[in-house]
Amino acid sequence: MKLGIFLLTENYSGSANTTILNDIELGVYAEKLGFDEVWFAEHHFNSFSVIPNPTLMMATLAARTERIRIGSAAFLAPFYQSVRLAEEIATLDNLSHGRIDAGFAKGGFTYDIELFEKSPQNLREDMFKAVKKIDRTLSANKLLEPKPLQIKVPFYIATFSTKETIEYAANHGYGLMFSQGATIKQCTDAQEIYKSIAGCEPEVVLMRVFCLDDDYESAYNKALPETDHFIKSMRSVKSKKPQPDFNKANYDALLKQRFSFFDGKTFLDNAILGDDKECIKQIQEIKNKIKNLHLVLKPASSDAMQTRGMLKRFSQEIKPKIKG
Repeated sequence: MKLGIFLLTENYSGSANTTILNDIELGVYAEKLGFDEVWFAEHHFNSFSVIPNPTLMMATLAARTERIRIGSAAFLAPFYQSVRLAEEIATLDNLSHGRIDAGFAKGGFTYDIELFEKSPQNLREDMFKAVKKIDRTLSANKLLEPKPLQIKVPFYIATFSTKETIEYAANHGYGLMFSQGATIKQCTDAQEIYKSIAGCEPEVVLMRVFCLDDDYESAYNKALPETDHFIKSMRSVKSKKPQPDFNKANYDALLKQRFSFFDGKTFLDNAILGDDKECIKQIQEIKNKIKNLHLVLKPASSDAMQTRGMLKRFSQEIKPKIKG
């Protein structure tokens, strides 16, 4: 099992610059704590998750680290010129000395479709075509310079357990990437479909909301405001509404509105929450059922120092008991 962190560059402070720099520092800190991977999201036209260009974040972190692998979760493939993105991935692989993982998704937020001039009906097929061309460019285009250092840059395809996407990944030997709300059953069902086609289980990148506290209830209550605000922000972008302000003091009022925006219950139902023993039990259940697992933690915290504290405790109290 590989352990990673998921960085969405969430702007709780009101300063995009501070938020971006904090996420780079958190990636550097993750390497010091012994995590295996850092994954950067991609979101556009979003004042909360301010990360429209993951390649720049990945390059900056590559310059600050030596060992940790650095991934995209995920490049929104339909919105790129495919050969150009292949060049960027190859350059990243050189800058990082061969530490790049490339995840791909189809996207679908309203502003993205409108401003990148794409058809929402064709996004999945556009992703398939783009990823195929990127792979072919990286592996077989003699004109590509620089060549990637890895013989094969690992590819992962984001899916909501869509059979067509799982079949595509299996036919091309790509891994699968699941969001924070994916259930264990969805993952294992996807593995079975994949194995029936490819003859082997895929590498699985699984995102999970994470909060470590004194007990499950206190961890849940601590994780709820940040998780809910993230969901509201993503929902508002999807529907072209103004971004909501984050104010913990007024959260009770915001909570009453949560289901009118999006039901984020699945995020917390599938989260890793509680004290160290509860978190270990939850992780062991995932580990026992999902093979070739990359478990990627999304710390549920609006405070950078609190996030560091949780990750430090994870590395000291939990990681030694779940690795191996």
